[in-house]
Amino acid sequence: MIAKLQALERPESLSDRVYATLREYLRAGRIAAGQPLQEAALAAQLGVSRTPVREALARLATDGLVVAEGRSFTLPELSVADIEDIYALRFLLEPEALRLAAASRPDRARLAPLRSALDEMAAAHDAGDGAAFMEANYRYRDAWTALVPNARLVRAIQLYADHVRYLRASAGDGEAAAQAMRAHLESAKRILLEITARR
Repeated sequence: MIAKLQALERPESLSDRVYATLREYLRAGRIAAGQPLQEAALAAQLGVSRTPVREALARLATDGLVVAEGRSFTLPELSVADIEDIYALRFLLEPEALRLAAASRPDRARLAPLRSALDEMAAAHDAGDGAAFMEANYRYRDAWTALVPNARLVRAIQLYADHVRYLRASAGDGEAAAQAMRAHLESAKRILLEITARR
Protein backbone atom coordinates (compact mmCIF):
# COMPACT_ATOMS: atom_id res chain seq x y z
CA MET A 1 0.00 0.00 0.00
CA ILE A 2 1.32 3.43 -0.91
CA ALA A 3 1.69 5.83 2.00
CA LYS A 4 -0.40 8.98 1.88
CA LEU A 5 1.33 11.50 -0.36
CA GLN A 6 1.75 15.10 0.61
CA ALA A 7 0.58 17.72 -1.87
CA LEU A 8 3.35 19.57 -3.64
CA GLU A 9 3.67 23.30 -3.22
CA ARG A 10 2.75 25.06 -6.42
CA PRO A 11 4.77 28.15 -7.26
CA GLU A 12 2.87 31.28 -8.19
CA SER A 13 1.94 31.23 -11.87
CA LEU A 14 3.34 33.76 -14.30
CA SER A 15 -0.13 35.22 -14.92
CA ASP A 16 -0.55 35.67 -11.13
CA ARG A 17 2.76 37.55 -11.01
CA VAL A 18 1.81 39.75 -13.97
CA TYR A 19 -1.58 40.42 -12.36
CA ALA A 20 0.03 41.40 -9.04
CA THR A 21 2.56 43.65 -10.80
CA LEU A 22 -0.04 45.47 -12.91
CA ARG A 23 -2.36 45.80 -9.93
CA GLU A 24 0.39 47.40 -7.87
CA TYR A 25 1.21 49.78 -10.75
CA LEU A 26 -2.46 50.78 -10.84
CA ARG A 27 -2.64 51.21 -7.07
CA ALA A 28 0.49 53.37 -7.07
CA GLY A 29 -0.72 55.58 -9.91
CA ARG A 30 2.13 54.48 -12.19
CA ILE A 31 -0.31 53.97 -15.06
CA ALA A 32 -1.92 57.22 -16.15
CA ALA A 33 -5.62 57.61 -16.79
CA GLY A 34 -6.37 57.25 -20.49
CA GLN A 35 -3.11 55.39 -21.17
CA PRO A 36 -3.96 52.34 -23.31
CA LEU A 37 -2.86 49.02 -21.83
CA GLN A 38 -2.10 46.74 -24.79
CA GLU A 39 -1.09 43.10 -24.50
CA ALA A 40 1.89 43.25 -26.83
CA ALA A 41 3.40 46.40 -25.31
CA LEU A 42 2.94 45.18 -21.73
CA ALA A 43 4.34 41.75 -22.58
CA ALA A 44 7.44 43.35 -24.09
CA GLN A 45 7.94 45.66 -21.09
CA LEU A 46 7.49 42.84 -18.58
CA GLY A 47 9.56 40.34 -20.58
CA VAL A 48 6.79 37.73 -20.80
CA SER A 49 4.55 36.29 -23.51
CA ARG A 50 1.17 37.80 -24.28
CA THR A 51 -0.81 34.95 -22.67
CA PRO A 52 -0.11 35.83 -19.00
CA VAL A 53 -0.69 39.51 -19.79
CA ARG A 54 -4.04 38.68 -21.43
CA GLU A 55 -5.05 36.61 -18.39
CA ALA A 56 -3.94 39.35 -15.96
CA LEU A 57 -5.84 42.06 -17.86
CA ALA A 58 -8.97 39.90 -17.89
CA ARG A 59 -8.72 39.52 -14.09
CA LEU A 60 -8.17 43.24 -13.61
CA ALA A 61 -11.23 43.90 -15.79
CA THR A 62 -13.27 41.47 -13.66
CA ASP A 63 -12.09 43.40 -10.59
CA GLY A 64 -13.26 46.62 -12.25
CA LEU A 65 -9.75 48.11 -12.12
CA VAL A 66 -9.49 48.36 -15.92
CA VAL A 67 -12.08 48.42 -18.72
CA ALA A 68 -11.89 47.06 -22.25
CA GLU A 69 -11.65 49.74 -24.90
CA GLY A 70 -11.33 48.34 -28.40
CA ARG A 71 -8.23 46.14 -28.51
CA SER A 72 -6.75 47.53 -25.32
CA PHE A 73 -7.72 48.35 -21.76
CA THR A 74 -7.77 51.65 -19.89
CA LEU A 75 -8.40 52.82 -16.37
CA PRO A 76 -12.11 53.36 -15.67
CA GLU A 77 -13.51 56.83 -15.26
CA LEU A 78 -15.35 56.57 -11.96
CA SER A 79 -18.31 58.90 -11.50
CA VAL A 80 -19.56 60.42 -8.25
CA ALA A 81 -22.20 57.67 -8.20
CA ASP A 82 -19.46 55.02 -8.54
CA ILE A 83 -17.59 56.52 -5.60
CA GLU A 84 -20.79 56.60 -3.54
CA ASP A 85 -21.38 52.91 -4.36
CA ILE A 86 -17.81 51.95 -3.45
CA TYR A 87 -18.00 53.71 -0.09
CA ALA A 88 -21.43 52.22 0.62
CA LEU A 89 -19.86 48.78 0.22
CA ARG A 90 -16.88 49.71 2.35
CA PHE A 91 -19.21 50.93 5.12
CA LEU A 92 -20.90 47.51 5.03
CA LEU A 93 -17.72 45.44 4.88
CA GLU A 94 -15.11 47.16 7.00
CA PRO A 95 -16.99 47.57 10.31
CA GLU A 96 -17.83 43.84 10.25
CA ALA A 97 -14.21 42.99 9.44
CA LEU A 98 -13.01 45.10 12.37
CA ARG A 99 -15.56 43.40 14.63
CA LEU A 100 -14.16 40.00 13.63
CA ALA A 101 -10.58 41.20 14.10
CA ALA A 102 -11.35 42.51 17.60
CA ALA A 103 -13.21 39.31 18.50
CA SER A 104 -10.06 37.32 17.70
CA ARG A 105 -8.44 39.15 20.65
CA PRO A 106 -5.04 39.78 19.03
CA ASP A 107 -2.08 39.99 21.41
CA ARG A 108 0.29 42.94 21.68
CA ALA A 109 2.70 41.51 19.11
CA ARG A 110 -0.05 41.24 16.49
CA LEU A 111 -1.23 44.77 17.29
CA ALA A 112 2.29 46.26 16.97
CA PRO A 113 2.04 46.91 13.19
CA LEU A 114 -1.22 48.80 13.81
CA ARG A 115 0.39 51.03 16.42
CA SER A 116 3.40 51.64 14.18
CA ALA A 117 1.23 52.63 11.20
CA LEU A 118 -0.93 54.90 13.38
CA ASP A 119 2.18 56.64 14.72
CA GLU A 120 3.42 57.12 11.14
CA MET A 121 0.04 58.51 10.08
CA ALA A 122 0.01 60.98 12.98
CA ALA A 123 3.59 62.10 12.28
CA ALA A 124 2.86 62.56 8.56
CA HIS A 125 -0.28 64.55 9.36
CA ASP A 126 1.58 66.79 11.78
CA ALA A 127 4.27 67.35 9.13
CA GLY A 128 1.68 68.12 6.46
CA ASP A 129 3.05 65.27 4.29
CA GLY A 130 -0.02 63.95 2.47
CA ALA A 131 1.84 61.29 0.48
CA ALA A 132 3.49 59.82 3.60
CA PHE A 133 0.14 59.91 5.38
CA MET A 134 -1.52 57.87 2.62
CA GLU A 135 1.31 55.31 2.52
CA ALA A 136 1.06 54.88 6.30
CA ASN A 137 -2.70 54.53 5.94
CA TYR A 138 -2.21 51.69 3.43
CA ARG A 139 0.14 49.97 5.88
CA TYR A 140 -2.47 50.43 8.59
CA ARG A 141 -5.15 48.82 6.40
CA ASP A 142 -2.84 45.91 5.60
CA ALA A 143 -2.08 45.47 9.32
CA TRP A 144 -5.69 45.36 10.50
CA THR A 145 -6.95 43.24 7.62
CA ALA A 146 -4.22 40.71 8.50
CA LEU A 147 -6.15 40.19 11.77
CA VAL A 148 -9.44 39.36 10.02
CA PRO A 149 -10.09 35.59 9.96
CA ASN A 150 -12.40 35.71 6.91
CA ALA A 151 -10.14 35.72 3.83
CA ARG A 152 -13.01 36.37 1.41
CA LEU A 153 -14.08 39.42 3.37
CA VAL A 154 -10.51 40.72 3.31
CA ARG A 155 -10.35 40.19 -0.46
CA ALA A 156 -13.52 42.24 -0.97
CA ILE A 157 -12.18 45.02 1.24
CA GLN A 158 -8.89 45.09 -0.65
CA LEU A 159 -10.66 45.23 -4.01
CA TYR A 160 -12.78 48.27 -3.17
CA ALA A 161 -9.93 49.95 -1.31
CA ASP A 162 -7.83 49.55 -4.47
CA HIS A 163 -10.44 51.49 -6.44
CA VAL A 164 -10.13 54.35 -3.97
CA ARG A 165 -6.34 54.11 -3.88
CA TYR A 166 -6.21 54.46 -7.66
CA LEU A 167 -8.42 57.55 -7.48
CA ARG A 168 -6.17 59.14 -4.86
CA ALA A 169 -3.04 58.36 -6.87
CA SER A 170 -4.51 59.73 -10.07
CA ALA A 171 -5.83 62.85 -8.37
CA GLY A 172 -2.30 63.83 -7.35
CA ASP A 173 -3.49 65.88 -4.38
CA GLY A 174 -1.99 64.12 -1.40
CA GLU A 175 -2.68 66.98 1.01
CA ALA A 176 -6.41 67.01 0.25
CA ALA A 177 -6.49 63.24 0.61
CA ALA A 178 -4.70 63.47 3.95
CA GLN A 179 -7.21 65.99 5.25
CA ALA A 180 -10.10 63.84 4.08
CA MET A 181 -8.60 60.89 5.95
CA ARG A 182 -8.25 62.72 9.31
CA ALA A 183 -11.59 61.36 10.51
CA HIS A 184 -10.39 57.90 9.60
CA LEU A 185 -7.22 58.41 11.63
CA GLU A 186 -9.20 59.52 14.68
CA SER A 187 -11.56 56.56 14.38
CA ALA A 188 -8.70 54.12 13.89
CA LYS A 189 -6.88 55.49 16.93
CA ARG A 190 -10.03 55.27 19.06
CA ILE A 191 -10.67 51.67 18.00
CA LEU A 192 -7.08 50.65 18.72
CA LEU A 193 -7.17 52.31 22.15
CA GLU A 194 -10.46 50.54 22.95
CA ILE A 195 -9.01 47.16 21.93
CA THR A 196 -5.87 47.83 23.96
CA ALA A 197 -7.88 48.90 27.03
CA ARG A 198 -9.81 45.61 26.99
CA ARG A 199 -6.61 43.54 27.06
